Amino acid sequence: MMKFNFKNVLAIVGISFLTTTVSIWGYSKWLKPSSSFDSNNQLPSNYASFFNGNAPGTTVDFTPAASSASPAVVHIKTKTNAKRVDANQPKQKNPFSDFFGDDDMFGDFFGGPRMQPEQRASGSGVLITADGYIVTNNHVVNGADEINVTLTNKKSYKAKVIGTDASSDLAVIKIDAESLPYIVYGNSDEIKLGQWVLAIGYPLNLDVTITAGIISAKNRNININGRQSDKPVETFLQTDAAVNQGNSGGALVNTSGELVGINSAIASPTGSYAGYSYAIPVNIVKKVVTDIVKFGTVQRAFLGISYPKDDLPESEVKKIDDEFHIKTNEIQGVLVTDVVEGGAAKAAGMKKGDIITKLNGTPIKTSPELQEQIAKYKPTDKITVQVKRDGKDLTLNAILKAKIGDESNLATSSKAAEKLGGKLESIDKTTAEKNDISGGVIVKELGNGILGKSRVEKGFVITHVNDKAVNTAEEFYDALKKINSSSVKLSGIYPGYFGNYAFVLNLND
Repeated sequence: MMKFNFKNVLAIVGISFLTTTVSIWGYSKWLKPSSSFDSNNQLPSNYASFFNGNAPGTTVDFTPAASSASPAVVHIKTKTNAKRVDANQPKQKNPFSDFFGDDDMFGDFFGGPRMQPEQRASGSGVLITADGYIVTNNHVVNGADEINVTLTNKKSYKAKVIGTDASSDLAVIKIDAESLPYIVYGNSDEIKLGQWVLAIGYPLNLDVTITAGIISAKNRNININGRQSDKPVETFLQTDAAVNQGNSGGALVNTSGELVGINSAIASPTGSYAGYSYAIPVNIVKKVVTDIVKFGTVQRAFLGISYPKDDLPESEVKKIDDEFHIKTNEIQGVLVTDVVEGGAAKAAGMKKGDIITKLNGTPIKTSPELQEQIAKYKPTDKITVQVKRDGKDLTLNAILKAKIGDESNLATSSKAAEKLGGKLESIDKTTAEKNDISGGVIVKELGNGILGKSRVEKGFVITHVNDKAVNTAEEFYDALKKINSSSVKLSGIYPGYFGNYAFVLNLND
């Protein structure tokens, strides 16, 4: 019979415990898993908020967002009347010509006038107020002679255009109705990659349709708005939610049913959905819509700098790298390649070679991100710009301006300007000389303010405000600021017609 030795057993247990402890410590030290809780039951930083939303295995429910947002998305149908076009005018491409061929080949052949046939199209829009204001794409309503809006309850209304902005491809239209369902604005700055979103609209002339996807990229520039504007604003949200023709102007919403974007374009070799769609961030939408409703036009601000485009060929990138002695593709920010004389950046002390890293505290890594942030502001807004210069961080204070030489964006926030509305621009020198005037302000759009309700017509050139001469849009709005009475007298001409005209507008109307 073997004799029990307590000391031997204790020694064996001690050695086993020590070996196990060392093994566990070594494993945790050198072979630590990359996606597990640490000793404090904390997730690694890249998973820190993973369980704040839906836990793994939980199905995301889209029905609350769909049911709350879809009643505010409308079907827009437009009609453009047939037009006789002079043969000497540039021919506008029929959007259907890729399928059916060009129009009126005989008119082109014989050099006579040609007919542009009646055109019908459809798109989507989003109700943003209970009294019928709708945001959609500029390309949905641009040039239309008739706009019809149908709600999800099948009621239809005639709509009028309040204002458009080709640069951002946005437009505001209105129907006469009350107590309508409308969508709630979200915050596109808070959008994260991988976040679920819903696209709501009327694709391919179908009834309201909802598709789901995720945000697959932010701040995308696809060079599409340059087709309709020489000052395009592009910083799209990219998603894989299915979008087709007819979805343009529809809503992109988050799982709370908040509007985070306006669907605007698709990337497709065929014209149909091929996996990627693009939406205008709602924070830009809010700013553009507010400007259009208040002023009839967008108050676009400019910093006054030049910077490299994101898609430059390697040869151009090398030239920039050699000039500024940097690696453009490696910098975290936007390189300033030139500073415009008279611009906001120049006044703030910005220099060529500065690298913009933040704007009002928001990190800036790419030019579309910079463009998105600037697009939220209007001329005269004050911002802070953080730049890196010679390896040091500097903070500059800038007051944004309208584009140099372009006063059409200088509508003020004075009560008179707000009530008047409309879109007004300085006339060119040629028009002024032909009509024997020193200058003036042409009414490009009447808007929905007092101007739109007056007897003034589009094309009227304002030369005097309360008998004081105004030669530019800037002088016009400066004159409005000084008005103390409840009315204003606008005097001027209609180019090509004899005589002077005067209109007295009641600002309390």
